[in-house]
Amino acid sequence: MTSMVRVELPAGLCLLAGIGREVRVSVEGSATQRTVLDALEVDYPMLRGTIRDRTSKLRRPFIRFFACQQDLSHAPPDDPLPDAVARGDEAFLIVGAIAGG
Repeated sequence: MTSMVRVELPAGLCLLAGIGREVRVSVEGSATQRTVLDALEVDYPMLRGTIRDRTSKLRRPFIRFFACQQDLSHAPPDDPLPDAVARGDEAFLIVGAIAGG
């Protein structure tokens, strides 16, 4: 099963990739953090290494993932994303975290 997943990116990554705030990526099989990020990096290779480490594939420290008002940043990367994201009703949000007080 192939699904089109909506992904919203922070402004800096949009500028780097030369794209708008929201893109759609085609995901084969189950929509998970891993499959969505893999598809995003295939479609926009200039984003490789910006969201997750190139070697370990772990999320960068100041990047957060959200979907359906849930923080998925620490969820296992192979857990299925909410059905609303897999259907394209809701976006998978990639957010640049802000440090400090």
